[in-house]
Amino acid sequence: MSERATTARLRLSGLCFLLQILTIILFAVFVRYSPESSPSFCSQQLNCSWRNQDAGFRDPRFRDVHLQALLGFGLLVAFLSRYGPGSVATSILIVAFTIQWAILIQGFLHFFLNGKIYVGAQSMVSADFCTAAILISTGAALGRVNPVQMLLLTLLGVTLFTLNEYILLSLMGVSDSGGSLTVHTFGAYFGLMVSRLLHQPHVDKRKEQRDTGHQPDVFAVVGTICLWIFWPSFTSATMVRDNGEPWAVLNTYFSLAASTLAAFVLSPVLYEDSTLRMVQIQDATLAGVAVMGMAGEMLVTPFGALSAGFLAGLIPPLGFRFLTPFLHSRLKIQDTCGVHNVHGLPGVLGALLGTLLVWLATADAYGARLELLFPLVAQGSRTIADQALCQLCALPVTLLLATLGGCLTGAVLQLKALRPPPETRDLENTVLWEV
Repeated sequence: MSERATTARLRLSGLCFLLQILTIILFAVFVRYSPESSPSFCSQQLNCSWRNQDAGFRDPRFRDVHLQALLGFGLLVAFLSRYGPGSVATSILIVAFTIQWAILIQGFLHFFLNGKIYVGAQSMVSADFCTAAILISTGAALGRVNPVQMLLLTLLGVTLFTLNEYILLSLMGVSDSGGSLTVHTFGAYFGLMVSRLLHQPHVDKRKEQRDTGHQPDVFAVVGTICLWIFWPSFTSATMVRDNGEPWAVLNTYFSLAASTLAAFVLSPVLYEDSTLRMVQIQDATLAGVAVMGMAGEMLVTPFGALSAGFLAGLIPPLGFRFLTPFLHSRLKIQDTCGVHNVHGLPGVLGALLGTLLVWLATADAYGARLELLFPLVAQGSRTIADQALCQLCALPVTLLLATLGGCLTGAVLQLKALRPPPETRDLENTVLWEV
């Protein structure tokens, strides 16, 4: 075992060294600071205004998004007592590399001008959004990939995420500022396909992976509180406009509240012990914000936000009770953190809700917001019906890229040169981390 552990440490050390040297060289060649006032650089697909972009670092939204990526998503895997210590440390590793790689890949598509990538507050927020999607993906494959494979998953996942984002937000002109499609749906189904390709039959014979204890529930409490505090800012972070933010913040809070109540409604009914676990509240909270990713900045109305949040909050308990066993037994998909129920299905529901709201949108109802939310419609180059059709078509495009990209990534991670995770029951957290 010591020989395998030494090999694992050396491979991780070598890969981290190579990737860091590569990013340093690329940063030296391409990356520059953004001018303080560059309205001509505005990237339409990110729904941004580049005027005084660097002022975003003084805006608490950047801080909230960064904390959300580290605390909110980082603690989502801590409730797994078998994988907790190692997976939380791996999450920090993923965040550290994803931010650098996303700055480069997104920069070539969104912030590239005269042969240089100009970085500022908005590019850092976009990198954090990408980090969230990758952390969601790794939640589906946790326990079947080692840190070396995690880094390669991140390398490919960031590239595919950026490609999907560019197609949806730039080429198709889709409005998805909170990431129902680009973050939640893509991240979930990309990770699920990687997990399917890395299916290990022997895992079925081991103790249930989603085991929890008292200490993991304490982590779940902290993670849930972070979600409640920071996610409204996460949803509205890409909207650098004073009159567009309040809708997203209010709708997200209403959805959070209703989805949490949904957990208290269903969990005592579905489980015989009638004991509501903190992890179930955490799952409902995530579902409530996922459904508001696309629709949050639209005219949902408080009533609509409460209704959508309540419906989304019903998905995780029902999914874990009925759908997850089916995916495991029939489709051989081992979803360690349940990202399909928490991010995938609520993200799809959010995309459908956003499409409906676009279809019902009128110039009288939105007023000046119409130009901010749907600039192509306000310019007259696209009708409301056309915009709604683009929003709807974005869903199958995302699912296609996520599934194909997940299959490609899973095939790469299966190469013999990459050591698979150890099969010993308690080795996951001891090969690379002292616990």
